[in-house]
Amino acid sequence: MKYKLVIGLTPIGNIDRNILIKLSEKIKLKFNAEVKIKSSIEPPEDAYNPFRKQYYSTKILYHLLDALSSTEIDKILGVTDVDLYVPRLNFVFGEALCPGKVALISLFRLNPNLYSEKNGDKLLERTIKEAVHELGHTFGLMHCENSTCVMFFSNSLFDTDKKTENFCVKCKEKLEGKIK
Repeated sequence: MKYKLVIGLTPIGNIDRNILIKLSEKIKLKFNAEVKIKSSIEPPEDAYNPFRKQYYSTKILYHLLDALSSTEIDKILGVTDVDLYVPRLNFVFGEALCPGKVALISLFRLNPNLYSEKNGDKLLERTIKEAVHELGHTFGLMHCENSTCVMFFSNSLFDTDKKTENFCVKCKEKLEGKIK
């Protein structure tokens, strides 16, 4: 099958290969894209804020863009397990250039083990939702008011768990218009 789009999936740090494989399969379906799992890279040292004990996600985004920019890749999704923040927020699950080429998600706060919850498939489900959400931003999709749409803003894990991994009708139409 010939895909219109190539998405590079880049682990940042030590990410479970099974999660990357399952995530790549979902991304392939959601965006009708070829997904290439790239070699792992480390987060840039200057992204770490020792006072917050977190990484500034925007610095990692631009590090990804510089390190992996290529004509063979249309979009890049970085997947890390470090705790991310942006100024004025306590944390973020991810960030993306909107519109742009690069997106980033962190498994750190998506991990049920952090909250003494049973894992099951929760980590994978949350990872898929946040990955699809951030990649949606790279196509210029904004946050959606439909609380079940994957583009709904997750202020907490409650929001992430409540929404689905699917685009609502309006967001799906916008996305299809961008991929053509």
